Amino acid sequence: MRHENKKLFVAFYVYLLMLIWILFSVFPLFWMVTNSFKLPVQSFAIPPAWIFKPILTNYREALFERHFFLFAQNSLIVASFSTLLVIVISLFPAYSLARFKFFGKKAIAFWILCTCMFPLIAIVIPIYILWNKFGLLDTRIGLIILYTALNLPFATWLLRGFIMGVPPEIEESTMVDGCSRIGGFFRTTVFLIAPGLTATIVLCFIFSWNEFMLALLLTGVRSRTLPVAVTAFMSNRGIMWGQMCAAGTVIAAPLLVLATIFQRYLVRGLTLGAIK
Repeated sequence: MRHENKKLFVAFYVYLLMLIWILFSVFPLFWMVTNSFKLPVQSFAIPPAWIFKPILTNYREALFERHFFLFAQNSLIVASFSTLLVIVISLFPAYSLARFKFFGKKAIAFWILCTCMFPLIAIVIPIYILWNKFGLLDTRIGLIILYTALNLPFATWLLRGFIMGVPPEIEESTMVDGCSRIGGFFRTTVFLIAPGLTATIVLCFIFSWNEFMLALLLTGVRSRTLPVAVTAFMSNRGIMWGQMCAAGTVIAAPLLVLATIFQRYLVRGLTLGAIK
């Protein structure tokens, strides 16, 4: 009985800490969504206005008076095409690092991992100079190239781990039946790592959709993305919190829907090969 009581006591505190952490993590999202339906005087009322009459004025001003849909189109095009390029390109180096033996293989894999930790602020000035020289400033293609390059190491490292979790004998059996190595890879391994591939696609898309600093410095009016467009609600007269929260809610909604739809694939993908 004493042992069972101890287990219940530990489980109670573990779940209590988890609940506190969930509330702490979700509160900023809750604050943003509720403030998007409030009047300016209600946003910072003391005590907080928990019960209020929702309004849609903030959404109307954020969506229809600030070229919001143009910026949404830019974000969707940049995030989609950069993610597609990342997956198509990263499959080949990931497969090479997972299957072939060559000199410096571990060093190359470690270097790829290190590039994922490189701070973006360190490359802002060189990127700006290069993009200005080649006429890529304030263009969608400039952002697509940049986000593709930034996501490639991350995607390569993830896919390498997923491919290593698939026994090479499966591909060899298809080669015995007459398939080429590439054909066997696409006919077997790619389907077996589908959860991991889905997780990689979602994570790369989220990075491209949310990226702010480089988009702020490299874009103007024509190719501005949604995270940068939110800064238009900050002026010398103050911050338009209601409109900013409305825009933030609309920006976050597709990612929440995407994460909810592919939740089981994300969990399966990120844990693929963990037991092995």
